[in-house]
Amino acid sequence: MEHLLAAVDLGSNSFRLAIGRVHDENGVRQIYQIDRLKETVRLAAGLDENKVLSEQAIDKALAILKRFGERLESFHPDRVRAVATNTFRVARNTPEIMPLAEAALGFPIEVIAGREEARLIYTGVNHTLPASDNKRLVIDIGGGSTEVIIGKREEPLVMSSLYMGCVSYTRRFFPDGVVDEHTMRTAEMSAQREIEVITKPYKKLGWQEAYGSSGTAKALQAILTEGGFSKKGITASGLQRLRQKLVKTGRVVPEDLPGIKLERADVLLGGLAIMSAFFDEMGIEVMHTGDGALRLGVLVDLAGRSDAQDRRDETVKVFMKRYHVDSRQASRVRRTAQRLYDSLFPNANPFDELRHALSWAADLHEVGMSISSNGYHKHGAYILNNADMPGFSKADQAAVAMLVLAHTGKLGKVQSLVKSQEQWMAVLALRLAALLCRRREEVEALALSVSVKGKSIVTTVNRSWLAKHPLTDFSLHAEEDEWRKVGMQFEVVTV
Repeated sequence: MEHLLAAVDLGSNSFRLAIGRVHDENGVRQIYQIDRLKETVRLAAGLDENKVLSEQAIDKALAILKRFGERLESFHPDRVRAVATNTFRVARNTPEIMPLAEAALGFPIEVIAGREEARLIYTGVNHTLPASDNKRLVIDIGGGSTEVIIGKREEPLVMSSLYMGCVSYTRRFFPDGVVDEHTMRTAEMSAQREIEVITKPYKKLGWQEAYGSSGTAKALQAILTEGGFSKKGITASGLQRLRQKLVKTGRVVPEDLPGIKLERADVLLGGLAIMSAFFDEMGIEVMHTGDGALRLGVLVDLAGRSDAQDRRDETVKVFMKRYHVDSRQASRVRRTAQRLYDSLFPNANPFDELRHALSWAADLHEVGMSISSNGYHKHGAYILNNADMPGFSKADQAAVAMLVLAHTGKLGKVQSLVKSQEQWMAVLALRLAALLCRRREEVEALALSVSVKGKSIVTTVNRSWLAKHPLTDFSLHAEEDEWRKVGMQFEVVTV
């Protein structure tokens, strides 16, 4: 089992589970998918006019997740990553649904931002393509959103997530399955207006190859090639011929479209309108399909996390440089916070996510200084909550931002944000580390030790050392009041 990783993709049209075996040879990593599950859920169709998911859609989603959970029963949590996309991003009742979904699956679920979805999609597509120095355009038309990326080699250069998808567009423009010239043109023009926002910078950067990575792209390629609309791939002329046929027929008739899968027939019109708009607006002549997609990108990213190539670590380094963080001070605080945390949890997994979050928060605790030293922890938390941070889920960002907000000042401001005793201990470790490193000098040995039992925190300090550090003495006793206000006892004991 130690060679297997699992990715769960909770899309707006389909839920997918992919299990991959990681193989490294001569420095080259390859992931072989050994098992896959896919179930059509049409989640986006379950959103009402107030963006609330219906009970029927929720029940169907939970039933699928329970089946996925059975397949993943023997997996360690470190080897499973589940991501949720656009419908969960926009649904107003996602906070109520998510605990039920996680219980059904048996693993945490991350609601990822559109740009993070785009990054993972590009990672997955690029992993399956031959090495090339060409710039590649990747378009993924999902059920509720469409991700558009231009990348070169392993790096995405520009990324966008547009609020349109095959399920939402079919529901909006072709609710009864009927199509004519007017409705198709209306749908295409709506999509073009969305695409216009990104057309200029994408055309300026340019690309040499275009790939579609979604079910829509694969369905269109199969229909166009098997139906004789185009000889190879998705072409502008082939899309036009298919469009004319559907408008003439007035609806999608699966028997008349070789290559189409029945599950795709219901959302083909919306997907075709969006794809046609991309070809017209961006001047695409031909597009091929990539075997990789979001779920493979998740597997590749997860494999990197397991061997110290975590993309989040790279993002933290970029942020430290961008916001002119004092790297030496960040390193001091990180080392001290980690030592304190490890003393509280001596048997903790060194790769546990909370320990990672503590390390990132220590590295980034002064990012707000770039705005103002007054209330810098609040500025830093705002940046980390709202910035585009490749590799980070919204939950990752929220955890780091909470720790940065909590590392100094009043504790009451984060009381509603802290969800567990373990998170309080991470807050404790970071606050004490920042306090001990305030002089911005190296801390060779910890001047204090900490023990926690229930809601009681005991900090033991050498009496003679504390007498020589009156500011630290004052700050430690100030902590007593702060922790008491959040329902915990903080005691300073000198020996």
